[in-house]
Amino acid sequence: MPKTIVIDARAHMLGRLASVVAKQILSGYQIVIVRCEEISISGGLVRQKMKYERFLRKKHNTNPQRAGVWHYRAPSRIFWRTVRGMVPHKTPRGAAALERLKCFEGVPPPYDKVKRLVVPDALQVLRLQHGHRFCKLGNLAQSVSCTRTAGKLKRAVRVIISVVYWLG
Repeated sequence: MPKTIVIDARAHMLGRLASVVAKQILSGYQIVIVRCEEISISGGLVRQKMKYERFLRKKHNTNPQRAGVWHYRAPSRIFWRTVRGMVPHKTPRGAAALERLKCFEGVPPPYDKVKRLVVPDALQVLRLQHGHRFCKLGNLAQSVSCTRTAGKLKRAVRVIISVVYWLG
């Protein structure tokens, strides 16, 4: 069952998409998530930023001078960590499942020619009530000082493509 499923994460709710993906990778599917910066989170940007900054302040529990936990700021790593929380990652089965998950900002070249699927159970238009606030994962990542955004990735891909074109 090594079939690869490519999911376009644009306009999906974070937790609902993560739970569907966690179930599928535990079942043995290889899942690729593209456009992680377009994932929606319910609640306004200010509220989500405060919650994430509270999470970023968490340090080593018994000795705060130590480094403590890794806090990812890129949208793809935030989504990966959300899925990791829904998978028994400390067991061999869970670790193998997490290796079957790949997350990307934007749509990298091997997956831009592949058909991308959506998850109807996690779509924002079907799950978030009209008028409720939401924010995008890319905006949250930028507000907590993420240096890797999709805009920079798109520019880098354009430069690489133009260099390859000129080298012929």
